[in-house]
Amino acid sequence: MRSVLIGTGALALMWSSAANAQTETEPQEDATARLESIVVTAQKRAENVQDVPIAITALSSAALEKQRVANVTSLDNLVPGLRIAAADAAANPKIFIRGAGLNDFNPTSSSGVGLYADGVYIGSPLAQYASFFDLDRVEVLRGPQGTLYGRNTTGGAINVIAKRPTFTPEGYASVEYGSFNALEANFGIGGPIVSDKLAFRLAGQYVEDDGFSTNSVTGNDVNDAKRYAIRGSLLYTPDDKTDVLFTLNTFANRGGAVQPKSRQLFPVDAAAAGADGVCSTAYYRSGLCTDAVGFADTNPDPYTVTSNVEGEDKVDFWSAALSIDREIGDLTLTSITAYQDVERDTHENTDSSPLQMIEAFYKNTQEQFSQELRLASDSEQLKWVLGAYYMHDTTTSDSAYDILRMLRPYFITAENPTGVSPENSVIYLGYPYTQKTDTYAVFGQADYELSPGLHLTAGLRWSADEKSMDYSSVAESVLTIFSYDASKTFSDWSGKIGLKYDLTDTTNVFASYSRGYKSGGFFGGNAGSPAELQPYANETVDAYEIGSKSDLLDNRLRMNLSGFYYDYQDIQAYSTVERNGLTVQVLDNAASAEMYGAEAEFVARPMRNLDLSLGLAWLHAEYGDYNSLGDDYSGNQMPQSPEFSVTSRAAYTIDLDSGFQITPSVDVSYRSKVYFDSTMRERLSDPELWLVGAELSIMSPSGKIEGGLWGRNLTDEAYLTSANPIDSLGVDLLTYSRPRSVGVFLRYRY
Repeated sequence: MRSVLIGTGALALMWSSAANAQTETEPQEDATARLESIVVTAQKRAENVQDVPIAITALSSAALEKQRVANVTSLDNLVPGLRIAAADAAANPKIFIRGAGLNDFNPTSSSGVGLYADGVYIGSPLAQYASFFDLDRVEVLRGPQGTLYGRNTTGGAINVIAKRPTFTPEGYASVEYGSFNALEANFGIGGPIVSDKLAFRLAGQYVEDDGFSTNSVTGNDVNDAKRYAIRGSLLYTPDDKTDVLFTLNTFANRGGAVQPKSRQLFPVDAAAAGADGVCSTAYYRSGLCTDAVGFADTNPDPYTVTSNVEGEDKVDFWSAALSIDREIGDLTLTSITAYQDVERDTHENTDSSPLQMIEAFYKNTQEQFSQELRLASDSEQLKWVLGAYYMHDTTTSDSAYDILRMLRPYFITAENPTGVSPENSVIYLGYPYTQKTDTYAVFGQADYELSPGLHLTAGLRWSADEKSMDYSSVAESVLTIFSYDASKTFSDWSGKIGLKYDLTDTTNVFASYSRGYKSGGFFGGNAGSPAELQPYANETVDAYEIGSKSDLLDNRLRMNLSGFYYDYQDIQAYSTVERNGLTVQVLDNAASAEMYGAEAEFVARPMRNLDLSLGLAWLHAEYGDYNSLGDDYSGNQMPQSPEFSVTSRAAYTIDLDSGFQITPSVDVSYRSKVYFDSTMRERLSDPELWLVGAELSIMSPSGKIEGGLWGRNLTDEAYLTSANPIDSLGVDLLTYSRPRSVGVFLRYRY
């Protein structure tokens, strides 16, 4: 794969040299045969993506529509180096860029990849499904973005930008229907209220399906979806120097809780035991391996589960944001004020069995207020931005685990009518807490043209998080086992320095050093003692990157290349391990990690009606010194870090004499083997994977009506998106992807 990256880049460079020599004498062709420029706001100002010295992939509204991006996890396999998985229906996505991210699902933890909706940081993992409809574009920024975006962006950032109100009436509606009675409907409508002064936009989304798995205990379909969202926005322009944008957003999920497939680990026959003492691969579905209470799921179908609980993953989210841009002479003052509120309430059958071995009740709320102020100048030679940021976050939990309830009858006595037996782990264990965070930051970045074509970028940011944790461990809802109350301030510097040189008007090379950090904090899962709640430290990364961006062959080929090296220290790592007969969650600081790799992206329009894209990524990501509670994970491959990945798409438009257009398209992606936790155990991995999708669309002569057929995962791969072990209870929880899905769609625009 490394030779493919190098060879492809070299071939493209030779091709571009020859093409540039020819373009002076070749006649101009139809402009529609050339690639369009893409404008992004990755550096807090509007720029052509090819001029920004950062590894960025920008997905337009059309690309998001064609790839059926309906939530954050839909971005998986679309961008080189980006991995997104989830073990929950509508919360806690696990986002990784170039191997940097976090596996923890607890709401106090922050990913190393920041998610932003219209410039507002979406800090809560409970709220990160809410913004993916009626979008103008999505920008994926790879590498630390600590200067302009702040802490918790050591891996990168994802900018989600919704369509804004316009002073020209416009709108659309779309509906699609597919496998498992899947229905998705979207709409967006907008236009002027007062000409050139006040405009509006209203958009919404509704998604439902029957579910792609079957519960053999009840016969019901499970892993079903049901969610809806509405966004309303007003744009006020009192004069030609002022823009005021107010947005209200609401989202609700009422689909079923995720129902994983269970895999039992305790051999009941010596022949079924592997070298590590747990069930060997050949005996997983033999019935000779059970969980802690003797249950065995012998059905090999990954989409047939065994569950006594079919809970709902209830998520309610709403937000409000006020963004003001005001030109003051040669300066622009920007203010972004935002508030978010999200609640989650779900009953989960954690053991995925028909017996009451362990069930979870996740009840969380998170409120966030943020204020950002920026002052920017965009002169010809010097461009700069100065800013300040404040955020207040309150996260609460009233979550609990009901452990081994099926064994309570064996412990019922006159003195113990409930059958609780803590010494045998038969207990209802809650962990209510409140965490409060106040975040402060000041930052600045400048871009200066040192000489014609040579640009220097320098930026610095100081951030501080004041965090307090008030935590209790409570048995049977009445008995406090222990309490923990502490506060600590976590602060650090982040920054960037880089050079960009314009080789030609359409080709540049760049090199940069960036320092990012992820704030330390307090563990927000079920803890067995106060010692497990001691604060973990900041995670820091020193990142070095070189790259180039080129529009070649008279803007028919776009080629972007990058290579990077990361030196991580005190990396925050999550794992589940068995201690004293119990499975415990651990979030601590690994000593170090080394990551390096290369990426290449190509977009081509060799002829007017043919569009091609190809993305390649090679990644080396492994821990350095990492010892956790006595276990040595040093040298292990990091979670969700495939060594190789490929994304590609091809579309060809056929123009008919009638004016109709027929466009077949196909997309193919590949990733090599992935591990799902830090232990690098073979059973908690998924082998290499190829995925194929396709669409056949027909567009009316007016361009207003489009319909057709679509298919995802056409080869019907049953691949894992998550594998969570509960070693002490002898079970793995396997979350599988959606199987092959096909359907029809219809869209109308005006």
